[in-house]
Amino acid sequence: MFEGVGIALASLRANKGRAALTILGVAIGVMVVMIIASMISGINRSVSNVFEQIAPRTFLVWRFFQAGVNISDGSDETSPWRRNPPINDAEADRIAELPSVRYVTRREESSARVEFGSRTLESVSVSGLSHQWIEVNGGDIYPGRSFTRMEDVANSRVVVINKKLESQLFQGRDPIGQMVKIAGVPFEVIGVYTPPPSLFSGAAPPFAGVPHGAFVKYVPYFKGWMRLAVAPVTTVPQQQAMDEVSATLRSMRSLKPGQENTFSLVTQDKLLDSWNQVTGVFFLVMIALSSVGLMVGGVGVVAIMMISVTERTREIGVRKALGATKTAILWQFLVEASTLTVIGGAIGMIVGGVVAWLISSLTPIPAFVPVWSVVVALAASALTGVGFGLYPANRAARLDPVEALRYE
Repeated sequence: MFEGVGIALASLRANKGRAALTILGVAIGVMVVMIIASMISGINRSVSNVFEQIAPRTFLVWRFFQAGVNISDGSDETSPWRRNPPINDAEADRIAELPSVRYVTRREESSARVEFGSRTLESVSVSGLSHQWIEVNGGDIYPGRSFTRMEDVANSRVVVINKKLESQLFQGRDPIGQMVKIAGVPFEVIGVYTPPPSLFSGAAPPFAGVPHGAFVKYVPYFKGWMRLAVAPVTTVPQQQAMDEVSATLRSMRSLKPGQENTFSLVTQDKLLDSWNQVTGVFFLVMIALSSVGLMVGGVGVVAIMMISVTERTREIGVRKALGATKTAILWQFLVEASTLTVIGGAIGMIVGGVVAWLISSLTPIPAFVPVWSVVVALAASALTGVGFGLYPANRAARLDPVEALRYE
């Protein structure tokens, strides 16, 4: 093995141009793996931290939930949520009365025009929320406050806005107490919401949160997609609360034993699994992109090794004449090919690590290089050398020693 590595390094020095092209293709493929793996791992870690911060024991009640990417062409077969009736207020009220439940929050969403004075913003995200929404979402409200339970029950026309909407509408003026129009209806601004710190908090779009009843009464929205956040009592396990909620909804919907639920209970773990499935698509793209670079490097390995076999035909003849077996010759050239690609992989790994560090330092993306990506990168490089070096190595091993010694 060490002899093969030494011969490969000597070949690198003797044929710098050819070897550089081979190494470059492998290095690009490995660099792509390192960069994308570091970005996706960093984003996944950030998303996981957000889920840990915002009421980890809270679970959601949705009309329909399916992990991963859902694609619908409008037909009933690809739109399974149509089989489930919407979550309604009566069900939310019944769940809130369960002894295992501390509180239930409603949430519905729409987009509407928001106006202040002469300034108008189109398609602002508007949510109808229960008064405990800040406990579920996390974050802070300053200046101002959130709406109270009485304001929630009374359908008061009050609104909490986020900093993006504050900066775009008020441009430095104090928003507290000002009147804004949402879908043409005046609402009083009572607070400014700051979400918990995360990768996406800086890119949050303009947002306005109003009491759920006021939202239903004044804001046009697409009905049938209300979702609930259920917080169990502190002394009750999450699974027990979920079982009681499930039993209650099944009873209210007259579902018989054996029938599937016509609703979905979603925990933070399920949401995280769904996110991981989405990022898994990016990993597939990463593999496709890196494989292109490795293929280019592999073709270079075949070319450079075929030239090497031709140039060293007499050497191979001498080795065979002195007793070298086919296996020994095959092993020598496979080690040489793998050495070339591993060097390319190491260079790509170093460059990819530096780029990941720059991304983490200069952007909000908390990129970091996972250990598994280093192992995969080096293994892929070595296997590329073995796979693409097999043909020229086999050709060298099958040379006739007499003909090889006569080669000029």
